[in-house]
Amino acid sequence: MARRRTSRRLAADAGLLFVAAVFVLPLAWVVLSSVDPDAGLRVKVPDGLTLDNFDAVLTPEITFTPLRNSLILCGGATLLTVACAALAAYPLSRFPSRLNRPFMLTILFATSLPITAIMVPVYALYVQVDLIDTMHGTIFFFAASQLPFAIWLMKNFMDGVPKELEEAAWTDGASSLQSLLRIVLPLMGPGVGVVTVFSFVMMWGNFFVPFMLLLSPDQLPASVSINDFFGNRGTVVYGQLAAFSIIYSTPVVLLYVLISRRLTGGFALGGAVKG
Repeated sequence: MARRRTSRRLAADAGLLFVAAVFVLPLAWVVLSSVDPDAGLRVKVPDGLTLDNFDAVLTPEITFTPLRNSLILCGGATLLTVACAALAAYPLSRFPSRLNRPFMLTILFATSLPITAIMVPVYALYVQVDLIDTMHGTIFFFAASQLPFAIWLMKNFMDGVPKELEEAAWTDGASSLQSLLRIVLPLMGPGVGVVTVFSFVMMWGNFFVPFMLLLSPDQLPASVSINDFFGNRGTVVYGQLAAFSIIYSTPVVLLYVLISRRLTGGFALGGAVKG
C-alpha cells in the first residue's frame, strides 16, 4: 500500500511538473527573447543582453497609441459591464420570482455562444446604425458580450451578503438603490474585483471583435496591432514581438496587483448581523 501511494504521488507530481513546464516555457521564451539581439523560436539564454528590442517598439505608432486605445476600449467596457451586472444581479438575488431560474439558465446559455457565430449580423447591424469604426460602438459590444457571465458571477457573490443588513437600512429610510450602493457592493468587494478582473482580461486579449468593428488604423487596440509583427512572407521579428508582449501584458498584471488585496480579503461581514 505504501509503495502504491508513493507511486501515485510521484505520478501526480510528474503530471503537475509537466503542466507547469507547458506554462513556464512560453513565458521564459518571451522574457529571454525580449533581451536577445538574435531571438528566434528556440528557448535559449541570449549570448548578450540588449534593450534594442524595447527601444524599437516604444514608439507612438507601435505601442503607445494601441495601448491607449486598448485602455479606452477595455476600461470603458469593464466599467459599463460591472455597473450593468450589479444592477441586473440585484433583483435576481433579492427578489425571488418564478422567472429567476429560467432567466439565469438563459444567461448561462448565452455565455456558451461563440462570438464568431454572431459577428456577421452584428457587423451588418453596426453598418446600418452607423456604429462601425467607432470606439463607443465597440465598447457597447464588448460590454454586451461579457455581461451574461458577469451577471452570473455577480449574482452568486451577492447572494452571500445577508439581507438583514439591507432591511436595517430600509428601516432607516434607504431606497433599494442606496442599499445596493452603500451596503451590498462595499461588502462584496471580492466579487466586484473578480468580475472586474475577469471582464478586463477577456476584453484585453480579444482580437476578433476590434478587428471586425474597427477599420481605422489609429483606433486599433494593441491586441490587433500585435499582428503587424508578422510579415506577409512569414518573417517575424521575434525580439520585438517578445518585447511588445511584455509591455502589452503589463496593464493586466498591474490591475491584478492593485485589487489583489480585495480578492483575498474576503467579505467584511464579521459581526455585522449579530446582536
